[in-house]
Amino acid sequence: MRIRELLTTDEAADYLRLSERKLYELVADRAVPCSKVTGRWLFSRAALDRWVSAGLIATAGVAQPSAAPIVGGSHDPLLEWALRESSSGLASLPEGSEEGLRRLTRGEVMIAAIHLHKPDGDDETANPEAVADAAGLHDAVVIAFARREQGIVVASGNPLGLSDMASVATTRARMAQRPAGAGAQLLLLALLARAGIAPDDLKLAKPAFPTGPDIAQAIRAGRIDCGIATRSVAKSAGLDFLPLAWERFDLVMRQRDYFMKGPQALFGFMRGAGFTERAGELGGYDVGDAGVVRLVN
Repeated sequence: MRIRELLTTDEAADYLRLSERKLYELVADRAVPCSKVTGRWLFSRAALDRWVSAGLIATAGVAQPSAAPIVGGSHDPLLEWALRESSSGLASLPEGSEEGLRRLTRGEVMIAAIHLHKPDGDDETANPEAVADAAGLHDAVVIAFARREQGIVVASGNPLGLSDMASVATTRARMAQRPAGAGAQLLLLALLARAGIAPDDLKLAKPAFPTGPDIAQAIRAGRIDCGIATRSVAKSAGLDFLPLAWERFDLVMRQRDYFMKGPQALFGFMRGAGFTERAGELGGYDVGDAGVVRLVN
């Protein structure tokens, strides 16, 4: 007998061993994964399984409270500016992409800003694939913020004549590294793997630098020679930039928080001309699809 993937309300209630009334309450609170098609609620069996496995069907059977209005994850100059100028009321806690996802899973932040990379995969799909596979994020949505240009930031005039990762290794340039799980660190490791260079072949500075602007300041001070950061970071610091790749920078949140006041203020601001103009001023951004939904889990 073939198992049906999509369940009706009564089938889903029976599958979860809940009353239909309790299931409707969870639907109204946006606490259970479901979709409305031609006026009927449908429930994915796989999504329900992930929901139960993640421990989100608590004994009380009620929706989880909204997280604090914080954007965790990766740092970005355009995002930092947009959070302030949009009057969203959202605070920023930049600790790296993977840590942002972990905090989102634990309910400690409302949004995680991420830019993930894989050594041998398609970086264009790395963000939604990671969210789709993450335990505890069955109800997540991925929103496009921008495409960003990443590269090697060096001192003005590029005194060491660097051009790519191989030249960084051969010159023994002092290179910054980011914390484990940070998007820029994942990009660095991916670039090394694709070039056949071992991390030990680089002269990596310690300790790790929290953000791109921290790397830029260290280069200006002469403490390091180079590091992976965005074009916007290099431009604002008056440093040279050696382009390497364009990446997706996305925002991840739970579906129930998408329509909250803070996120909606940010998304509305992202659709305005001021946001596009600021991206152009900073440099190295493509915001053509800002606000587009890239994944609904």
